Amino acid sequence: MNNLELKNRDLDVLWHPCTQMKDHESLPLIPIKKAHGVYLEDFDGNSYIDAISSWWVNIFGHTNSYINEKIKEQLDTLEHVILAGFTHEPIVRLSERLVKLTPDGLEKCFYADNGSSAVEIALKMSFHAHKNDGKKKKIFVSLTNSYHGETIGALSVGDVKLYKDTYEPLLIQSLQTPVPKDMSIESAKEAALEFEKLCKERSHEISAIILEPLVQGAGYMHMYHREFLVLVRNICNRYDVHMIADEVMVGFGRSGEMFACSSANVSPDFIVLSKGLTGGYLPLSVVLTTNEIYAKFYCDYGEYKAFLHSHSYTGNALACAAANATLDIFERDDVIEKNRQTANYMSEKLLKFKELKNVASIRQTGMICAVELKGYTAEDRVGLKVYKYGLENGVLIRPLGNVVYFMPPYIITKDECDKMMDTAYEAIKQLC
Repeated sequence: MNNLELKNRDLDVLWHPCTQMKDHESLPLIPIKKAHGVYLEDFDGNSYIDAISSWWVNIFGHTNSYINEKIKEQLDTLEHVILAGFTHEPIVRLSERLVKLTPDGLEKCFYADNGSSAVEIALKMSFHAHKNDGKKKKIFVSLTNSYHGETIGALSVGDVKLYKDTYEPLLIQSLQTPVPKDMSIESAKEAALEFEKLCKERSHEISAIILEPLVQGAGYMHMYHREFLVLVRNICNRYDVHMIADEVMVGFGRSGEMFACSSANVSPDFIVLSKGLTGGYLPLSVVLTTNEIYAKFYCDYGEYKAFLHSHSYTGNALACAAANATLDIFERDDVIEKNRQTANYMSEKLLKFKELKNVASIRQTGMICAVELKGYTAEDRVGLKVYKYGLENGVLIRPLGNVVYFMPPYIITKDECDKMMDTAYEAIKQLC
């Protein structure tokens, strides 16, 4: 087996996500044979540093021996069981741990198998909780430039123009309020004032605001000050609007804290988690909410207040085993402190990008670094050029438009970090 053989077989039968398949007439598809640590290896023996944690999920490296062991143990005991009317120890243990780890007041866990589905759950819970209180609040608010997933409800509360233009007839009603324009506290205050204006006018019909705390991932890694979270929480309290924190990307240590909301000492009404939850091994997501909201659905049969949502693989035991193993590593290895040290090193490496004349700005939040380029249009496809250069030099970099970003597994070493960021630097430099 070699790269060419598997690539040809793939193109006969597969339709890949986030891909214009015609590009693969000239853009090489990379078949991966195996992976370990931060490295991916193809069938021709080429290796690549996974600088994006395989779409932001793989936080402790590929084929992590401890997570492998715990999944294998679980495999011989229980692989899956219906969660309606049944339960199992791994999911109870995981839920107990998540309740302790997440911001205060989040006491109940509801599971799904991906971030978009969990966003849908939070939206439905918010609407239904208000409905059970006799309120008709069917509008959701999100931030400009936001992204929350690609199912219909999740798309509805995002602000990706291409998606909105294409699927607009299918989407539920939502409004956007401005995201802080930069990482300053002044911008945070300005954006919060705009949200409060909207609440003054329409809070009687607004169910919740959903936001990505601190960093808008697919929104070109746009970052803002934590004070915005504090101000939004206060506004929501005053206007009876729920706060949904979509921490699918920034959760589990990526932002510099275990959860981004914790950096502002903010407790949302709902927190949405996925991606790093299982260390990147298996699909799993969870929505945590308060006992107060949970109580609004607690009723005798026939009252029609119960929450209406289910997935076949909800609470899969293998995925829960991976998640518990992931949390074990956090407890055992003081991951957050190590991440801060790595983030400091990445920050030092990031400074030299300012020397390049085609760099507009650099920014960082925890283990997320972004380099924004200037002087290019979409037709220039500079991201594709950086991506190709990276592959040719052993690094998987997948820019977002004109934004080159780094989101590596937490286990990356200084030497590997040098290779990752120096390769990106040369890729950007050769564009000048």
